[in-house]
Parts: sequence; C-alpha cells; structure tokens
Amino acid sequence: MRSAQEQGGDDRRGQRKLLLWAIGAALLCWALQLGQPLEDSLRVVRYASHPSDASGQVVLIGIDDQSLQRVGTWPWPRSTQARLIDKATAAGAKNIHLDLIYDSPSLPAEDRALAEAMKRSHRVVLADRERLGTDRAIKTELTRPLPMFADNARLASATTLYDYRNAVWNNFVSVDVAGRQTPTFAGSLAGRTVTDKRQFWIDYSIRPSTIPYYSAADLLSGKVPANALAGKSLIIGLNADQLGDQFWLPSHGRLSGAYVHAIAAETLLRATPVDYGGLPALAIAIMLSLAAVLRGGTLRPFWLVGGITSLLFMPLLLEQAYVAVDVVPGLVLLTIVSWRLAVLRIKRRGLVHEQTGLPTFAALRGGGRIDNPLVLAKIHNFAEISSALNEVEQKEAYRQIIARLSAGHQDTIYQGDDGTFAWTVPTTAPLGNHLEALHSLFRSPVQVAGRQIDVALSFGAELGLTRTLANRIGSAVLAADEAWNEGLRWKLHDPARQEEVNWRVSLLGELDQAIDQGEVWLAYQPQYDIKRGQIIGAEALARWTHPHKGPISPSEFVAAAENNGRIAKLTDFVLDRAIGAAAAVNRRGVPFQIAVNLSARLLSDRDLLDRITAMLAAHDLDPRHLTLELTETATLQDADSGLATLDALTRLGVRIAIDDYGTGLSTLDYLKKIPANEIKIDQSFVKSMRVNRSDLIMVQSTIALAHSLGRTVVAEGVEDKQCLDELTRMGCDVAQGFAIGRPMGVRELIQRLQIRSTRRVA
Repeated sequence: MRSAQEQGGDDRRGQRKLLLWAIGAALLCWALQLGQPLEDSLRVVRYASHPSDASGQVVLIGIDDQSLQRVGTWPWPRSTQARLIDKATAAGAKNIHLDLIYDSPSLPAEDRALAEAMKRSHRVVLADRERLGTDRAIKTELTRPLPMFADNARLASATTLYDYRNAVWNNFVSVDVAGRQTPTFAGSLAGRTVTDKRQFWIDYSIRPSTIPYYSAADLLSGKVPANALAGKSLIIGLNADQLGDQFWLPSHGRLSGAYVHAIAAETLLRATPVDYGGLPALAIAIMLSLAAVLRGGTLRPFWLVGGITSLLFMPLLLEQAYVAVDVVPGLVLLTIVSWRLAVLRIKRRGLVHEQTGLPTFAALRGGGRIDNPLVLAKIHNFAEISSALNEVEQKEAYRQIIARLSAGHQDTIYQGDDGTFAWTVPTTAPLGNHLEALHSLFRSPVQVAGRQIDVALSFGAELGLTRTLANRIGSAVLAADEAWNEGLRWKLHDPARQEEVNWRVSLLGELDQAIDQGEVWLAYQPQYDIKRGQIIGAEALARWTHPHKGPISPSEFVAAAENNGRIAKLTDFVLDRAIGAAAAVNRRGVPFQIAVNLSARLLSDRDLLDRITAMLAAHDLDPRHLTLELTETATLQDADSGLATLDALTRLGVRIAIDDYGTGLSTLDYLKKIPANEIKIDQSFVKSMRVNRSDLIMVQSTIALAHSLGRTVVAEGVEDKQCLDELTRMGCDVAQGFAIGRPMGVRELIQRLQIRSTRRVA
C-alpha cells in the first residue's frame, strides 16, 4: 500500500499539472474565440435582465405592410418618396436618414422630383451601404447613391457587421468609405463627429418597442400627430418581411435593419460603450485558480465558487457603465479547476473515512492483490448506534470499537460502510482463536458520554486467495451475515455457497440461452367444463430442464424474469408454442381453448398487440380460442396504456382472465376497470374451502359476483372429486387441478382429447 505522504505528494503534483493544463485550455479558448456562442448567450441573458426604454430622440418611419397595402408595391415612384421627405421636413424633423438604395435611375421626372425634395429639405442623409461579416471575410460591393441625389444630401455609412447567424452585435461611430471618413447611420443619428472611429457594442437592453414608430402611409396621409417629429432624428427604412433587409437582434429576434441603426444610435446617445475583451476576466480567474490550488485550505471553495459567481454577475454591473468584458475564458478556467479539484477531493475522501481516519475498502481494493486470509467484522446494530449518538459521541464510539478490533494484531484495519471493518491476518495465524478472542472483548459495552452502548457484531472470514478483492470482501460480508443469522460468533465463507450465489446471478442469462437451445418446454394442464362434463382447454405452463441442474422450479425462473424486466422473451416463446398447439388441436375438429399467463408489466409494450396478432395469423388460430391470464396485476392499477392494450386485445377477440383472484389487488374497482371475460379463483382458497368456512364463503361470493357481472369462473387447485362436487353445487363454470389432470406434454394432451372424444361418440 502507498503511504499517505506519497499520496499527498502525488496530489500536489497533480494539482499543479491541472492548473497549467486549465490555463492553457482557457488561453486557447480566448485566442480562438471558441466560447463566443456562450458569451453571446450570456449577453442576451443580461440584456433581458435589465430592459430599458429608448430616449425618443430617434423616430422610425417604416415602409411596412400597411404602407404597401395603402400606397402600392415597392419601389414606390420617387415622387411619392419625395412627398415623404416634404412631409417629414414640414413636421420639423431634425434630420431625415433614408435607409434606402438610390444607386440606379428611374424615370427622369421622378428622379428630379426626389432630388428637388432633398434640396428643399437640407436635412436628408443618404446611405453608403456595405454589409460586412464579423471577420470581414464576407463582404459585398459598396452601394452609393447617384450623384444627382448625393449632391443634395449628406452621406452616411449603413455598413452592418453581422455574424454567421445574421446577428448584429457591434457597430462603428464612423468608417472609411472610398478614402473618406464618413459617419455611420448610428453616428449621424446621434450627432457624433467623423473623427470618432471607435467600434462599439450595441446595447440591446433598449427595447425596440419603445422607439417611436410610424407607418410611412400615415406620414403621407397626414395622420402622424402634430409635433411628433419636431426636433427628432428620423430614419426611414423597409419594415416588411417581403422586402428583406432583416437581421437577428440579440434578445429581440428578427427585425429590420432600420431598428439596428436606431438602437445603435440610442446607445451612442447614452455613451460610447467600450469592450476590454477576455483578458481582464481571464487574469482574475488565473489569480483565483492559483490561490485555490497553491494555498487551498478552507478558503478553496471561496476562491473558486466566488470567482465563478463574480464572473457571471460582474459584467451585469459593468455594462450599466457601458463597459463590457468577455468572461467565458475565465469561466472555463475556473470550471475546469473546480471540477478537477472536486474529483480529486472525492477520490481522496473515498480512500479515507472522514470520522475515523481509517483507510476505506476502496483503499483496500486499490492496494493490489492480498495473499493472506481476509477477516471482516460487521456491527449489526450500527444504524441504531449512529441514530442514538451525536457526531462527537460517534467518534468516541468508533475509537473504542477500533481499539478492541486492533487487539492482538498489528494489521491495518479498513473501514467500509454500515459498520463494517476488514483486515488481513497471516496465513499461519490461528484464525479461530483470533476471532473468538476479539468477540469476547465486545461482551462488555463501550462507554460513551456516561452511557453504555452494546455492540452487536459477528465476523466473517474468507480464504479464497485467488479471487479478486471485491469478490473476497463480498464473500466475507455474506459469511458475517450468515454467522449472525445462525447465532454464531464467526463463520468461514463456504465455497459451495458461492456456487449458489453465482447461479442466482447468472440465472436470467442462462434462461435466455435455454429458450434458444430448447431446454424450455411447455406443459399443458387441462381445464374441465363442469356443466358439459368435458375438457375444453388447457393452461400452458413453462418448464425448464437444465442440462446440469435438472428441472428448475417455475417459481424461481419465472419470478426472476418478471421482477427484473426480462419476461418478454419467455412470454413470446410460450405464446408461440401454445398458440401452435391449440391450432393443432382445433384442426382435428376438437374445440379447444388455450390459456397463457401474461405479466401486466408487458401491457406497456407497444409491440405486444402486433406480435400476438402475427402469431395467431401464423398458426391460423381464431383469437377467441386464446385466453390471456393477467399476473402481477399491481402494476396495472393506474396504467392507462395497459388498459388500452387490454381493450385492443378484447376487440381482436382474445379472452382476458384475472389470475389468482382473491390475492393482491382483488378489489371491486379493479374488476370494474379490467375488461376480463373470466376470473380464476386462487387455489389457496379452493384447496381449503372444505375445512375453512371463510375460504368457502370467499369462493361462493366470488362465483356469485362473477356471474352477476357476466363473467366465467375458473377454480384452480381442484385436487379431488369432493372438491369438484362442491364447486358443481356452487355453480362454478370451469375446474383445473390434479383431479382433472396433471400438467402434460402436447402429445399426451392430444391423445387424451381424442380418447375422450371417441368415448363421447361411442
């Protein structure tokens, strides 16, 4: 085993490696902008957390759906656009920004009307338009207005920076256009000078709905309120989906490009935002990570959790002052360091018990192979002791228990969960004497806080030196439990017992193979129509003959398959064989009903109905000759999907029976819910009804109830003629049991049916 000092040295070296690796990953994230999508998402959340209203100094005039309906399809005659300019000028607009394209001529008269309107206004700003991708790799041609328009207006750049999602995050105050510094629409609307060349982030906490908006049709028709435009900066642009010019505005969704310019201008009216990128937050994260890794201690969670919290909320405060920082690289660094240190802590805590400081079973398993006998002590009243003592008292109880277990040997004691302790002893040590002596030490209780605490324990020993430690520990625990249950002080693990454990573990896997290899077969127990005096069908029962173990009890393998969700394959096998046998009997002219157990858990299987339908069709059996007997009915009580499957089976023609009636959930409400054709009375009531009056009343009342509901009654466990006569007197419909016939093979069943049929004809 490695010493604690060696383990601690490895931990420190691992933590330093972790720090270097995490810093490298964070720097790579920052340099390649790998965290930009997450950064953008965090900004959207922050914008949504503190919405604000526009100043109202920028007004948007939209060429929208209403305008297209009332004025006509776009583009409008330029004389109509000239009227827009005249109306805006007359309304007292401070300036009029046309977010429209004028790079080609139309009719001369129309062009002259527009140019003259621009000249009269002296307030028009036209767009030099260019769309740029964020990395400037995507770039369109520069679109400039015709000279006849440009000579009568000022120019501003409508350049738009957009990313791969067509989202606009940033803008410029002014840009270089054809060698001349030109304000952007945002800079011009905000009244900024061309000497300001800064790029800035757009404040999308400003809600677009608070920007004053009017339809161009209303402006043309004079419906815009008086003084609504006086002294305001106007932007006239397209605002209809069919006209294009749509962008994705973070936190607001898809809107027209005019809104981008308007919100960017509103941002500049407040301040010029600055962006310091990811280095400040990354530097803070590096310092906090260094403190957490190198100094550690109780403040480690403060450095890491506090750092992550600060990086998440610090930008929210900074953005109020129009300062932005990228935090994802710093978050990546702190998250990696936090996660890895937590894993190391959990791993280290898993090797040492917190209360006692003893190495745990995980440390025992990690120490490699042990070639000595393994001893395990189990405290059976551990839960009671823990609940009766506080933490300080528990530590004192542990100290005394460990001191007694350590008596007489120097071997390391390992502590497991739920009051288990293990250690190894030399091969030559007298094991029995050792455990008897230790057990005698616990005859007297431990003294804790003036109270006497009895410790009930037993020992298990394991000698399987060639097995894995995990197997050996499990076997020692099993031996200690068996010793306690048998009233012994200690017990040695019995290898024969291990064979039984291995069988239980592998049973389900072997069952699947047994079905494929033909080891599972069907026996048929006849069902007798009491009134007609003849066999009318049989129940199909699964049987398993193991090549080495011989017959396996159905109560063992069927219950195991049902409880572990592995019943589907066995049920399909039984259904297919039983339906085939029933079809063979019916083809001989003998009406014959076959019953098959069906776990209610399978009713949630969506393919069950299709599989049963396919089997009936493949064997050419009328669905009316198949009865499905529901077992494990507790799972069906509130299962709507299961009830729907039963309804579908009933519509198909399959009969439904409630098996083992009288046990489990045999309630009137249950009988009302299940669309059953018959009720099978559990054999425990039938067998004892002649000696137990309560069981007799139960059988009588069940028959009466079933008949009143129009359902057939099948009695199981009919063992003799007297029982059959009693059921006949009570009006039972069908009997099943040894008095009618024991489970038999299909050939024997067919022969018996032919003999009975021949006798009736004779």
